[in-house]
Amino acid sequence: MFNLKEKNIWIIGGAGYLGSALTEALDSLCRKVVCVDLAEKAESLVREKALRNTRPYTFDVSEIGQLEPFLDQMMADEGVPDGVVNLTFISSGATRMEDLTAAAFQKPFDDSVTSYFVIGRHLAEKMKDHGGGSVVNFSSMYGHISPDPGTYPAPMIPNPIDYGASKAALSHLTRYMAVHYGKKGVRFNAVAPGPFPHPGMQVDPEFMAALSAKTPMGRIGRQAETVGPTVFLLSEASSYMTGQILAVDGGWTVW
Repeated sequence: MFNLKEKNIWIIGGAGYLGSALTEALDSLCRKVVCVDLAEKAESLVREKALRNTRPYTFDVSEIGQLEPFLDQMMADEGVPDGVVNLTFISSGATRMEDLTAAAFQKPFDDSVTSYFVIGRHLAEKMKDHGGGSVVNFSSMYGHISPDPGTYPAPMIPNPIDYGASKAALSHLTRYMAVHYGKKGVRFNAVAPGPFPHPGMQVDPEFMAALSAKTPMGRIGRQAETVGPTVFLLSEASSYMTGQILAVDGGWTVW
């Protein structure tokens, strides 16, 4: 049920912190992996990890007007995918609520959420005529709950509102598209990671202790711990699941 060895899987944002672990794992599990990321990061990942079955591409998904032509060219080169994982995101970053401009708040919706819509719809329209498939979006626990400011010791700023609000929109987009494509053989689900801080943020012991204390498991997530849930959602093991948001958060959202 978990066999992906004949599958062509695309990973958008596949060379980032969580995406690189997934790309590396799928390289050994799939017939072909197509990895897309910014600034030749995918090419660097393929070289550094000596990936044998991964085709790297460079593209900025916020270039919405060029997105469908890019996807069409990739399908001409690599074939219609059997599964797609989308991990891209845009955020205003470390910005206080009081300083966040309307334009900065809007940007994740214009670029990130819209790119998820364009990618999901465009590829699903092709996948439905090629045996169907599975689309796995990456949401976030902050698409369902608000950050606890006490988790962020000064001078850190809590995760910005534009990030959480856009991830909430992405979770609903996933459900909506699951309904639309349900009878057409294309499943839409999402993974909602919890505390998986980038290594650059793991050097602050006070922050790490605060994050760990927020989970029943008492620790942050390890880089590869979203791989298994994503493989599950890509595979036939989850064949009767669609429209689900699968929390991978150490239990953060259950108490």
